[in-house]
Amino acid sequence: QVQLVESGGGLVQAGGSLRLSCAASGSIFSFMFMAWYRQAPAKQRELVASITRGGITNYADSVKGRFTISRDNGKNTVYLQMNSLKPEDAAVYYCYAKTRVGSESDYWGQGTRVTVSS
Repeated sequence: QVQLVESGGGLVQAGGSLRLSCAASGSIFSFMFMAWYRQAPAKQRELVASITRGGITNYADSVKGRFTISRDNGKNTVYLQMNSLKPEDAAVYYCYAKTRVGSESDYWGQGTRVTVSS
C-alpha cells in the first residue's frame, strides 16, 4: 500500500509561483509513472503533468512552459513547480502514482488546493 501526501498549495496572486510536493511512502524509483492532476469546481479531473520511471515528462498544453514536474528519488518526492500562475490554474491538485502494471497499483493523494487571485 502506497500513501501519497501533497503539500504546498495555497493562495497566490496571478503571475506568482508555487511549488507542490508529493511525498510517497514507497520508493518512487520503482514506480512506473507519477503525475499531477487537478480538478476545478464543476470540472472533470485533468492531467497536468506526468513523469515516467525513465524520466520522460509530459504536460497539458495549458501549462507547457509554465509548470515543471520533477522528482527526487532519494526523498521519494515528486514536485510540481508552477510559475506564471493564472486564475484558471486554481483547482485542487492531486498526486497520482502507478506503481506497476496490473490492478491495485493506482494511488491518489488527498489533494492540495491552489487558489489564484486576479
